This record gives sequence, C-alpha cells and structure tokens, in this order.
Amino acid sequence: MSKDLVVILTALNLEYQAVRRKLANPQVHRHERGTRFEVGTVPGTSCRVALGLTSKGNHSAAVIAERAIQEFSPVAVLFVGVAGALWDSARLGDVVMATHVYAYHGGTSEDDGLKARPRVWEAAHAISQLGSHLARVNDWADDTPGHGRAPQVRFGAIAAGEVVQNSKISAEARWIRQHYNDALAIEMEAAGVAQAGHLSGAPVAIIRGISDLADGTKSSAKDRNWQPRAAANAAAFATRLAVELVGEQAQIAMSQADRAAHTADTVKEHVSNTAHNSTVGIMAGSVKESSVYLNAAPKVTSPADLVAELDGFREHLKRHHAGSALDDDTYREALAELGFARRAASENTPESSKRATMALKRLRGLIAELPELVARLAPLVVAAGDLS
Repeated sequence: MSKDLVVILTALNLEYQAVRRKLANPQVHRHERGTRFEVGTVPGTSCRVALGLTSKGNHSAAVIAERAIQEFSPVAVLFVGVAGALWDSARLGDVVMATHVYAYHGGTSEDDGLKARPRVWEAAHAISQLGSHLARVNDWADDTPGHGRAPQVRFGAIAAGEVVQNSKISAEARWIRQHYNDALAIEMEAAGVAQAGHLSGAPVAIIRGISDLADGTKSSAKDRNWQPRAAANAAAFATRLAVELVGEQAQIAMSQADRAAHTADTVKEHVSNTAHNSTVGIMAGSVKESSVYLNAAPKVTSPADLVAELDGFREHLKRHHAGSALDDDTYREALAELGFARRAASENTPESSKRATMALKRLRGLIAELPELVARLAPLVVAAGDLS
C-alpha cells in the first residue's frame, strides 16, 4: 500500500478541475491501458493525490476505480463531485458524505409494479468516523467572500442509478422517494466505485456537493451557478479528508516502527536463517552452507561509515523485495528515501545530517511491517543523528 497517496476520482471535468486546483505540481501518470491520471501533492503536506476522470455512469466509474486501485495501492479512494438533493435537509452548496450507497436500479418488474432489490455498500467505519470529526471541527471550507452561508456536511445514504434525475413528479422520481426515502442525494457513479472498492479491499468515500434539487431545474442558470461552487466545496472537504487519512497512516507506521525498534533494543543480537525466513540459535563453532546475518549494531564514526552502512542496507532491501516481502511500490519509495539519506549524509553538514535522519525515519515507516529490516535500520537512524 502507498501510505502517502489517496486516489480521487471525478466524473465531470468541472469536478476534476476543482480538485486539481487543490494540488501542487500535478504530473501526468499514464496507465499501460491509456488511462491518464495526474499525481500531485496537497500544498503544505506530505499527502499525494492521484486524480482521475471516469466520465458519467456507474460502469465506467467502476472500471477506472478498479484500475486506479491496482495501479496506486492507495490509502483510500474518494469519489468527488456534484449531486442532486432528494430532500430539503441538504441545501445547495452543502456537502453530502455517504454513509451507504444504494444501487437503486436493482429490482424486479411484476404485475403489481416494480419491486426494489438494490445492492447496498456501507462506507468504511474509519473513514466515516474521520469525516464526522472533520465536520465537527468545521474548518475545511474555503473562505470565499460573497458566497453567503458556509456549507455544511451532511451524512446519509446516496442513491446511484443509470439515468439523470431531473424531476420531482415523474413516475421514477416518485418511486425513488418512496423506496429510498432516507437517501439525501442522487447521482450516477457511487455504486460503481463502491463495488470496485469492495472487490479490491480498498476503503471508499463518496463525497458530493449539492448543485441542484433534482426537481426539473438542473439545466437552469441557477444550476450553472451552483455547480462550480458545489464542486469546489466537495473538493475542499475531500482534500482535507485525504490529508487526514495519510496523516493517520503515518502515525500508525511510526507507532509500529517504534514498537519494532523497542523490540530490537531488547534483543541485541539474533541470527536469521534467510533461506527459511526463521530465527535460529547457533550451537556449533561454525555454520556451513547457509546464509547467516548477525544483527549487531554497526560502528559509525564518520559520514563515510554511514554511507557504507546505507549501501549495505540497500542490499537487504533488495533481498526482501526479491523474496516478495516488499511490494513494488514500497520498494521504490524505500529506495528513494534511502538515496536521499545517502546523498545528505555524504554532504557532511549539520543540516544535511538532519535531512538524512528524517529520510531514514520516513524509510522506517515504510518498512514498519518487517521487523528484521527495522532492527537493522534503527542504529543507522541513531548514527545519522549523532553525526550532526
């Protein structure tokens, strides 16, 4: 999993641009099948966002969401855009975060009418809890003069279908309000994204700004005025949520790394049989025909010593990657942090020592689930700090 990256998808270019304006230095990332994403950073944070456009409809949204999950292994997938309100509880400009999603076109047609048989997906508990917290804090909205009252975040069901709903009196509109009367908003992509997340095991959040009332005024001047505002509100809440999600991952990783480092400190030495990924004891004067690594603390007295130890650590990363203990994304990020630390250490200045230490701490977070690597890295983190 890429612990610093969140995928954000939109259906419309207007929604895409609202999110893109929240990112610094977006760079094109092309999927091998031609889908283009842009990967940027939320300014002032370490949170990266992979932004993609799905176009309208649940089917295309599901395909692109699945593709994004496989490509980026994100912390979460957020689907962001505009929607129509089904009831007056969600006002124009407000943001609705789905507690669950109805695929409302599931049903059976019988002699006495259409019977609802929807698919339903609930939002991940942790994301729902975090969204509720951000709504209570209520400091996520852009401070834009002249836009009247501040938008509010509403939590409830979202209904996702396959047609644009723009009536309160049509037969389908009445049927939806009768069978899904707890749904706050209606749109066309949430069911596809929720299904992709369910199949891939990726947490999903659906975040929609209310741009119309699904009452026949969708193409009016009022709707054209509210669409960009609603999209901007949804983008503001979603990017704040993304930053908090990445921050929580960093805290979890650091906590795991600290526990692993503490364990390594209590057990000064152990022998790892790398052929079988097990810990063994040596009962003889020598060991033959086996690779044995002794995790003793390295002696680092100069920047050159630290650079040499970091070069050795690269080989351990390579070995764990070859043995599938490190996935490709984590391995690439780990090498990048290791390279940054090595370059900083070779500069031999107090400031570069601090940069090396921070890079090694970030590396420690990436490999937190691998105790052997954490134990090898822990003394290097200390050594980098001692050189300042």
